[in-house]
Amino acid sequence: MRGDLFVAKLGSLVLESTRQGENQVTVLVDRANLPEAVSALYYKHGGWLSTMVANDERELNKHFALYYVLSMEGGKGRAGENFGDDVADDEKCYVTVKALIPQEDKSYPSVAPFVPACSWYEREAFDMFGLVAEGAPDKRRLVLSDDFPADTHPLLKDYNYKERPAPTTHENEPEYAFLHPKSDQLTDVPLGPLHVTADEPGHFRLYCDGDTIVDADYKLFYQHRGMEKLAENRMNYTQMGFLAERICGICGFCHSTMVAKATEAAAGIEVPLRAEAIRITFAEVERLHSHLLNMGLACEVTGNYTAFMHIFRVREKTMLMAQLLTGARKTYGMIIPGGVRRDITDRERKETLKLCDEVESELKDIWQVVMEDKRQMGRWKNVGVMSRQVARDFSPVGPNIKSSGFMRDNRIDHASGFMKKLKITPVVEESCDVYGREVVRYREVLDSLNIIRQCLELLPQGEIATQQNWRVKPWSYAIGTVEAPRGEAVHWLMQNSAQKVYRWRVRASTYNNWSSLRFQFQGNTIADAALIVCSLDPCYSCTERVTLVDVKSGKSRVISEKELKALAQI
Repeated sequence: MRGDLFVAKLGSLVLESTRQGENQVTVLVDRANLPEAVSALYYKHGGWLSTMVANDERELNKHFALYYVLSMEGGKGRAGENFGDDVADDEKCYVTVKALIPQEDKSYPSVAPFVPACSWYEREAFDMFGLVAEGAPDKRRLVLSDDFPADTHPLLKDYNYKERPAPTTHENEPEYAFLHPKSDQLTDVPLGPLHVTADEPGHFRLYCDGDTIVDADYKLFYQHRGMEKLAENRMNYTQMGFLAERICGICGFCHSTMVAKATEAAAGIEVPLRAEAIRITFAEVERLHSHLLNMGLACEVTGNYTAFMHIFRVREKTMLMAQLLTGARKTYGMIIPGGVRRDITDRERKETLKLCDEVESELKDIWQVVMEDKRQMGRWKNVGVMSRQVARDFSPVGPNIKSSGFMRDNRIDHASGFMKKLKITPVVEESCDVYGREVVRYREVLDSLNIIRQCLELLPQGEIATQQNWRVKPWSYAIGTVEAPRGEAVHWLMQNSAQKVYRWRVRASTYNNWSSLRFQFQGNTIADAALIVCSLDPCYSCTERVTLVDVKSGKSRVISEKELKALAQI
């Protein structure tokens, strides 16, 4: 079985091993051995950090639990580079390193000094659960707002989520501060929290020597919506898919797919091949409009409005493609555990193939002009460089790591079912810069068009949803993963005893890309900062809900878009 090799490599560190599916295995280790186990899998045996999950399991075993999920893909190094053992295709899998934390001693040795990619996860585990990573290089708060009470952790099972904690000031406390500039001679230049080049808030601080960025720091999570808490013990698995699709306005279908795949792995549900082919088709359509969006914005941010408008003209055809296949331009509502809710007709198949040809032909002409534009190339090349070592240390995903010479693609590394029948071209660039990220996106658009063609031409006959009766084993857990447009994304689900969700951990692609951004800023100019952020294709958070607060009474309520527009006209 996949994963047994890595369990054996950890040897005596493993106290117990359990399996969640064909390619998912969990090993339990003593909390004191967490750094050794995770770093060995990460650097010696070709692992990459997919996510880390903190969980309040006191009602089950009187402990908290930490789950470090690693995607075992091989070192992917070139000749002379030591980035981990090679891993055969039939050994690629997900290995989760689990440790139990006693409720009377909520501390554990930090893994971040050994695997830098763990830093943000461990900071979030403290915010949400109060779990303390001893020896962590960065102990600052990450997710909660600056005025949130220091001793309040909202994902604890006994936290009263209906209560609104009183704001608390934390002035001059290091855990709430930005990093300090390395020299008094540096200028602190703010970018955000609201900036004309971003549609969502993110507060960046650039520490500059003249016009050159020496270092940077940033605060995000201004729109944490509490979806994980909303789902706990209340939502069934079909409902979860509709909620998950609203996590992101661009790659929402991928999020709903991950919830379904995690449920299917935990319950042993077999998805019909026709349903798998339809899912892949929808996902690749989503990749088309997502990549074209960023390619256009990367031109617009540098002032190339002509290229921006032409790329968006082509993108509109991919939105029509989505509407044709699903009935909606976005938020398709197509996923249920075990399959999809809507089939593809022969007419829709033919019209989609025609649109694929039009998109490919028109985009190639536009892209050739962009590549021949010396001014555009001057703004993209050698800007926002992320070295291969930084990429290896921080486990970024999608075009951000593919442009730094690593071919990480969930569709290839962890292919299963109908995906194995498809020819997917590995896309990788070596320039490590903004130019490389946009070229990766362009090449992936062309490959996505070919994948859509393959799915529609090879579309199997049969059901679009499983007819088998299924139940999820209480307290079981599993992950669901996809290669979203921005890269590998992961959902981790644990079930309770009433066929509801006990713990839901969402890890969107951008989460793994943020921590390496600091290094991409360094050595560039202030004028390039917005472009570097844009090249990550970041998704902060997407929602249309607004909370209205009465400053006299202190009461709050959520208002609709219609009410908001009416209030704005008063």
